[in-house]
Amino acid sequence: METDQSKAPPDKSFPADPRSRLFFAIALAMLAGTADSIGFLEFSQLFMSFMSGNTTRFGVAVANADWDNVTRVASTIALFCFGAFLGTLIAAAVGRWRLSVLLTLQAALLATGLFMPWGTFAYPLHAYPIVLALGLQNATLQDEGGRSLALTYVTGAVVRFGTGCANLLLGTVAPSFWIQAPLWAGLSTGAVLGGLLDYRFGEMAFLFPAALAAILALIAIALTAAKPGSTLVAGSSPAPDASPKAKVIDAIH
Repeated sequence: METDQSKAPPDKSFPADPRSRLFFAIALAMLAGTADSIGFLEFSQLFMSFMSGNTTRFGVAVANADWDNVTRVASTIALFCFGAFLGTLIAAAVGRWRLSVLLTLQAALLATGLFMPWGTFAYPLHAYPIVLALGLQNATLQDEGGRSLALTYVTGAVVRFGTGCANLLLGTVAPSFWIQAPLWAGLSTGAVLGGLLDYRFGEMAFLFPAALAAILALIAIALTAAKPGSTLVAGSSPAPDASPKAKVIDAIH
């Protein structure tokens, strides 16, 4: 007779250790909240990572025939999507070095935005590296089902927290329930911090999320080099959000 444990689906989380996954998730959510808040204030209320808000702005711009704004918002949404696309390909290619590579790229892109040409209103070139970095971020971590953790927006986290509370009463709560409230708290705290930093430093405030990404990258590099295959920074998972039948990329053994 099969036990409940034998019927349990395989753990497809990345990294596999829930302690480090929670640490990186909260830190990255705070980073995203900080960058989004600074970008919102610096770039005429353009969201760096909140694509639901940008989609609403896109619709309003189309309705008002404001074609410069349509181009501005549409290009931002497209670049964010490309970041998620690129991040997923990188995650599938680099194995146990996923955290190190993606976090290093995020740090570089967040800093690069400060040195880009200003561009035009329709094409805000200086914002594009930041948007790309935050798109990449969503391919960094996965929950136990192999789904990418939503680190740059909280609508899904709020929904999963609400449904998780109901499932908690029903006795069927998923392990990923426990990370939803901390994700919301991390992004909200980052948004407050971003507002304070922007008030004090203006656009140079983007150096804070860049520095945070660099610190997290150094932690990931050190752990990956010192403990190859450690579940603290690796896991046995398919590419983020892949089909349930997708081949597992074993970054531990």
